Amino acid sequence: MIADFVHERGPLTVAAFMDLALYHPELGYYARAACRSGRAGDFFTSVDVGPLFGDLLAEQIAEMARLLESRSPTSPFDLVEVGAGSGRLAADILRAMSRSHPDLPERVSLSLVEASPAARAAQAETLRGIFDRPFASSESAPDKIEGVIFANELLDAFPVHQVVMREDGLKEVYVSCRADLRRANVLGPPSSQLTLVEGPLSTPALADYLEHLHVVLEPGWRAEINLRAVEWVRDIARRLRRGFVILIDYGHEAHDLYSASHSAGTLTTFTRHTSGVPSADRSVPPWLEHAGDQDITAHVDFTSVRAAAEAEGLTTIGFLDQTYFILGLLGAQGDHTPSFRERLALKTLLMPGGLGSTMKVLILGKGVGRPALAGCSYRMRVT
Repeated sequence: MIADFVHERGPLTVAAFMDLALYHPELGYYARAACRSGRAGDFFTSVDVGPLFGDLLAEQIAEMARLLESRSPTSPFDLVEVGAGSGRLAADILRAMSRSHPDLPERVSLSLVEASPAARAAQAETLRGIFDRPFASSESAPDKIEGVIFANELLDAFPVHQVVMREDGLKEVYVSCRADLRRANVLGPPSSQLTLVEGPLSTPALADYLEHLHVVLEPGWRAEINLRAVEWVRDIARRLRRGFVILIDYGHEAHDLYSASHSAGTLTTFTRHTSGVPSADRSVPPWLEHAGDQDITAHVDFTSVRAAAEAEGLTTIGFLDQTYFILGLLGAQGDHTPSFRERLALKTLLMPGGLGSTMKVLILGKGVGRPALAGCSYRMRVT
């Protein structure tokens, strides 16, 4: 059990706890199953709406491939999905490419990056009959990439540190075992094995992060800091020689994320499509219960992600709601008339207050200038 690890190691940062609860090779939520989303899962993503999301992404990626080919026709085209799961989104994209851009799949050098061994094991079967050439499947991206890197709902699942502002300054939140605290006469009878305690910052990087953003938290405000997302985008920027990055995720600009409207923090969990409900003991948040058996997620600070990417030489081409990204791609399809099933899928993908406005799309480029991409052609707006 995850609680045993906490008991053995002592209080853990929320980031260390999330790393165990989500990615431990035997007990982690993501590590133990090939797929956690969809109607039979715990949460719903754009991929679960049907193949239309992949169809539209295929159009954007094909446009990017043409731009890269025009500058270097003999170069290979690397297609890298990070957080690829069982390969469902990659399969939808490649299937659509085979229909609309039949020459492109033959040029693709495919890499699926995924932490879960169970998900990696399912990728070959998912791609059978769609992409039967060899492809890379590993925990890390290729060292040198010339093409497109994309990730859908990756950054929100990275482990985050949680901090809280008190009258005497910024504190970090730690996960502790109640048995240890009872021995120290800190708590009475437990209703859960795990609880939260506050202590000094585990790293000065947390205070530096907020200071760099000019963020001042009010006393009582909680906030999550995703150092891993910043490290990841720096790393992926260094691996990209030339091409594009498409990041699609829940999140906000920093001035919205670290504000009164999110003063309780955004860390939450989803089980069977329902956000966690607090236990009778209000000191135990839902994401702390049933560790290893449920998703844990926090909204992304896109301001810091974008700044880290630009510091490594990437250019921001677009940042917009998924709604406007999809409308731009639909406009680029010309006279295509969506079927009834596609219209239902579009409603879900575009719906304000749902996936359409809560999901943001960040498009970055390297060595490609600032092209007028189809996905950015409708409206560059973030709500």
